[in-house]
Amino acid sequence: MPVISMFYGIIISLYYFDNRKHKSPHIHVKYQGKEVVISIPDGEIKAGGIKSGKMKLVQAWIEIHQDELMANWELAISGEAVFMIDPLK
Repeated sequence: MPVISMFYGIIISLYYFDNRKHKSPHIHVKYQGKEVVISIPDGEIKAGGIKSGKMKLVQAWIEIHQDELMANWELAISGEAVFMIDPLK
């Protein structure tokens, strides 16, 4: 599970070969022991949850980095190395 970005205590990861359970492109986000799975194209929650304020930050970050996230998704589902994405500043 490669970490692709971290900011404000939020850890964002992609899992290799992770297109079986959640078919659409998504990321895994951890914050203070909680985890949420979020769709890349639209920022919708697929499973889990984190504090609403942190969720809004993650959704803004997804919107800013959508093209990079989709490129990383393609790499991850193929088992290839992913790249880091700039944190929210």
